[in-house]
Amino acid sequence: MPTRRRALLVFVLLALLALAGIGAALLAGSFAVTPREVFEALFNNTQGMAAEVVRNLRLPRALAAFACGAMLALAGALMQVLLRNPLADPYVLGVSGGAAVGALLAMLFGLPLLMLQGSAFAGALAAVLLVFGLARGDGSWTQSRLLLTGVIVAAGCGAGVALILSIAPEQKLRSMLFWLMGDLSQAGSPWLALYVLGFGLLLTLPISRDLNLLARGDLVARSLGVSTAVLRNVVYLLAALLTAVAVTTAGSVGFVGLIVPHLLRLAIGNDQRILLPAAALAGGALLVGADTLARTIVAPQQLPVGVLTALLGVPVFLFLLSRQPRAGST
Repeated sequence: MPTRRRALLVFVLLALLALAGIGAALLAGSFAVTPREVFEALFNNTQGMAAEVVRNLRLPRALAAFACGAMLALAGALMQVLLRNPLADPYVLGVSGGAAVGALLAMLFGLPLLMLQGSAFAGALAAVLLVFGLARGDGSWTQSRLLLTGVIVAAGCGAGVALILSIAPEQKLRSMLFWLMGDLSQAGSPWLALYVLGFGLLLTLPISRDLNLLARGDLVARSLGVSTAVLRNVVYLLAALLTAVAVTTAGSVGFVGLIVPHLLRLAIGNDQRILLPAAALAGGALLVGADTLARTIVAPQQLPVGVLTALLGVPVFLFLLSRQPRAGST
């Protein structure tokens, strides 16, 4: 069928784009390496400076960037189905704000990197539980109640971030600000992010048909046998987990979860069976490319990767917003 051939073509192109982005990330940098040195470092286990740079510095960072971009895009696609809003973003529920408070507290007290990541993850999960508990109240939550609760919690976390920055010593402000703008230089091992990404894909693919029905409304989904309450809870918690791990690994990187699912929806439609894995591939490729540019544009100085995603995301967001139907239009 034409639709299946188009979907297959999209997957092949996105996979090639992701591989090309990772390859460029392994080659680019202040220390020059050749494609042959990259190949030998990856597949022949050679020794030397070039092999160490590729295996121990560039490859883990590229994989972490891919995993984080994929998780943010997948979380964005899930949030847009959950809230039935094509401009929804995984950060609207205050998850990144909670992670920011946890990470900045760890930086303020001079904790090591492992403790920093654990503190950021704990803050993200605390924000998830707070939003989820307040939104439910005495009964089930609605899209508008969840969104409003998330906005309020995010605002409170923003105030906490401002307070920490105001009392932090001057020598720690730069690292704090870099983390807030997105920074993969301290990403460390990418395996946790890759495992969580794989778990997210394995969980979402079997329920993608139910997500298609949920996107058409609760009444339609329930009439066709979907347990909407259970499905929404699963989607919300999974999106929060993906966002929390991504923020813990890469810092606050915005707009990936907003623009990638929406642009793909315009290109390939709203079938979640195709959109979700395609969003993961595209989001991973986007963040790998942005991180490579961030560390090479003004090398040896590095830019926060969140700055580049914002420079891309703001005009795209405004373009998408301009395409939304206006009130009273026919």
